[in-house]
Amino acid sequence: MISPEIEQLMMNKKKTMVIPADNVANVMKENPLEHALLVLSQVGYSSIPVLDKDDRFVGLLTLTDVVSKMMELDEIDSDNLSQFTVADVMQTDIGTITEKSDLEDILHLLVDANYLPVLDEKGLFKGIITRREILKAVNHTFHEFNKETKIEPKILLQVSADQ
Repeated sequence: MISPEIEQLMMNKKKTMVIPADNVANVMKENPLEHALLVLSQVGYSSIPVLDKDDRFVGLLTLTDVVSKMMELDEIDSDNLSQFTVADVMQTDIGTITEKSDLEDILHLLVDANYLPVLDEKGLFKGIITRREILKAVNHTFHEFNKETKIEPKILLQVSADQ
């Protein structure tokens, strides 16, 4: 369990932890893989969220997913990308959070992910929380903790060996 004081300090930075959907590169599940490869190469990220036509989060596409479809036994063939859509290769077993998720749940999920999609109660994509933004909030919390919270030192009783 996270200390309530620590969680409160961290949650003061919650607005800056979420990168809004409008600022996050994404692809639609119906997009051809050619398009997805262009998007991934232009934004410079190794993965991006996949949305449906109603802006619901449906999965994650990685550069590795696309390159794997290009691989043949003896060469790389990018021509076959036009035959596939993002939905053919995207990952669907992805941890997500809501705008009301607990900090502890977010931290547990970020251990194995660079970022987490943030969804509303209808599954609409609202943005992402990145490990980087969480670490910035942790850094801020560590530096502000003593300014915001009064901590009483613990007194340890020493028992002599004679007693």
